[in-house]
Order: sequence, then structure tokens, then C-alpha cells
Amino acid sequence: MDYVARTPEQLGQILKSCRAEQKLSQQAAGAKVGLKQGTISVLESDASRSSVATLYKLLSALQLELVLRDRNGETTPVAQRLEW
Repeated sequence: MDYVARTPEQLGQILKSCRAEQKLSQQAAGAKVGLKQGTISVLESDASRSSVATLYKLLSALQLELVLRDRNGETTPVAQRLEW
């Protein structure tokens, strides 16, 4: 399922919901990737205070991935539009 987060608050709620769906406590999710329970709590309550690296760790623990998509309907994958 795809989730759209346009604000840090929305992102936090999505992460919390996904973690709950997987029946993981904050401590259990953090333990999978070396994050403390308090770090997970901060991500879920105020994602704007967290680093991108920390976000990626939690995404990994929840088996989620970050997808960036053009809001105007562009369908060409970004990797094809960028020159690496």
C-alpha cells in the first residue's frame, strides 16, 4: 500500500501506524536496527527533529521504502531523468 506524507506530522503518524500493524513495540522496532525506543518515539511524534539516516533505519526495520514521485503526474522514473 502507498502512503502519502506531505508533512513531518503525517510521516510520523504513518510510521506509527505501520509499526502498530506489524505488532511491533517501539523498542522492538528500534532493536532491529540499533535505535533506542526514545528515538522511535521522537520520529513518530515529531519527525522534523530526526535525521534522514534515522528515518532510513526505521524504514528498514518496518520493511518500508521511500518513494519520491512527481505530484503533477510525471511517470518517468527519476533515475531515468537524472544523469548519475
